[in-house]
Amino acid sequence: MKTARISNGKEFPIGKILCIGRNYVDHISELGNELPTAPVIFMKPATSVIYDGEEVLIPAYSDNCHHEAELALLIGARCKGVAEKDALAHVAGYGVAIDLTLRDVQDGLKKKGLPWDIAKGFDTACPLSTFVPAAEVADPQNLNIRLTVNGELRQNGSTALMINPAARLISHLAAIFTLEPGDIILTGTPAGVSRITAGDRVCAEIPGVGRVEVRVGQGV
Repeated sequence: MKTARISNGKEFPIGKILCIGRNYVDHISELGNELPTAPVIFMKPATSVIYDGEEVLIPAYSDNCHHEAELALLIGARCKGVAEKDALAHVAGYGVAIDLTLRDVQDGLKKKGLPWDIAKGFDTACPLSTFVPAAEVADPQNLNIRLTVNGELRQNGSTALMINPAARLISHLAAIFTLEPGDIILTGTPAGVSRITAGDRVCAEIPGVGRVEVRVGQGV
């Protein structure tokens, strides 16, 4: 069973991993997508999670895997129909995740009008840091997100640039799904996404929140 670990020693079995696409204007622009009128939602299974020091395995059916560094929210209390002003009270911790995306697979499925779960939910597709307790993060909309590949800076953005901030995302998602302890929300990625290949080392960090570093290998 995959668990979300908080630095204070608490652990939660991971439930739903709810992910938000197109939440930073600069990332929308770099991929040539349209600005959404509501949060774009997709999901990853808990089996996609790996932890710091582990290995990403790019499936053989893809030749274009992209990294996407994101602020992750760990839900600590059950909520449904929560107002935006009360939403952050349901967060147990904040962390950093890498939303790995098989861009060639995703693009091909989009052109056919098909779901693109296999481009986002494959095993090892969600490297995840340890979380810090929510009380240690004064403002989730004032955080720096950085990602390096082999020491080269690829992503360097701020959560202040989110189209839909964390509290609004929780409120929006809780109107659709019952959020439960152990659920994780990935809040979108800033610009700078790019291809990774076997042999790379990828490190995502949000200072004061978390850090996750993984090596990249080739799967079957």
